[in-house]
Amino acid sequence: MSKQVRKLLSGNEATAEGGIAAGVRFFAGYPISPSTEIAEVMARRLPEVGGKFIQMEDEIASITACIGASLTGAKTMDATSGPGFSLKAENLGLAIMLEAPLVLVDVQRVGPSTGIATLPSQGDVMMARWGTHGDHPIIALAPWSVEECFRMAVQAVNLSEQFRIPVLIMSDAIIGYMKEAVTLPSADEIEIVNRPRPTVGPKEKTYLPYGADSTLVPPMANYGDGYHWYANSSVHDQHGFEATAKNDEAEYLLWRLHAKLAQHRPEVVFSENYMLDDAEIVLFAYGSVARSALAAAHTAREQGIKVGLLRPKTLWPFVDQEVKAIARMPQVKAILVPELNMGQMVIPVREAASRYTQVISLPHFDGTLIKPTKILKAINDVLTGRLTDDDEYTPPLALSRHPELVRLSA
Repeated sequence: MSKQVRKLLSGNEATAEGGIAAGVRFFAGYPISPSTEIAEVMARRLPEVGGKFIQMEDEIASITACIGASLTGAKTMDATSGPGFSLKAENLGLAIMLEAPLVLVDVQRVGPSTGIATLPSQGDVMMARWGTHGDHPIIALAPWSVEECFRMAVQAVNLSEQFRIPVLIMSDAIIGYMKEAVTLPSADEIEIVNRPRPTVGPKEKTYLPYGADSTLVPPMANYGDGYHWYANSSVHDQHGFEATAKNDEAEYLLWRLHAKLAQHRPEVVFSENYMLDDAEIVLFAYGSVARSALAAAHTAREQGIKVGLLRPKTLWPFVDQEVKAIARMPQVKAILVPELNMGQMVIPVREAASRYTQVISLPHFDGTLIKPTKILKAINDVLTGRLTDDDEYTPPLALSRHPELVRLSA
């Protein structure tokens, strides 16, 4: 039994330590800013706890190695940023179909393409949901502090094991690089969840690698333990040995992949509310932006403006029920969505809330942290009617430096 420890850590360092605390013993990765420190910590720490670190030749190989290690029973983690996240998309779909537990950390940076390697963005949050092909489920979490990086890494490992699904941690360069003093829990305080195991022996022919009970999550035997099963990337039945084109089997498999999350929503979808009981303006913000949003909300309160914050900790599955409940509160005049992109998570917010109140996008995409003063100005503009859900954002720096854009935006 260990004691609580107080440490000064970066978000990336805390993410790695959280994964190890949750039982991660295999990491395959490829260095890419701003996530490289996760690999560096894993390279040093995993051998100390009996684990394995491998630097692969590229991003595709690294997630493939994690899938292979997961099939042998290891708890695995990989970390990357935007361009690497794109490369991993196909094999992320493979892991979803195989129901191979793993954790993939995306420390987001400015894009598209190589973009700006060390500056923050939240431009990958829609890709987290829709980036791989087909109708697929996913869990994606968004930390807003260094301590939450640790705790969310533990949570991500546990969710991946419980539901046999890849779990994404959608960090960003601000959170990844930022250092804070954190209190790490003792080992006995950390909940550890392991994947469901077969209840029959390896010599019995009744083991169904894709046969699920009422949880809809199949038991998972380790490769190498004597069980006869095939990790099939094609649509398959409960035996898994052959691809199938039967309509009923395809329908059941895809339904089960989604339903194993949907029927356990309270165990998957998390959010935090701040000062929402009487809020007239609600800020919807996640990750590093939520810190600025909370500061703006407190300042607005000091000025007599009733502002609250809804912070989704789970981005996917989306907090649609929570957003709808807030939008239906009679005093709410608008939901304002600041984010480090050109407007992405504002889309599902509008889907959930626009029937009840206006939803206004506040994008910020120059590679800097959005400041509380910008959010506060937007709050005042909403209250005075200068900013509505019909307005399109025009970046002031671009207009000042490129006068021709004034004519285009007129």
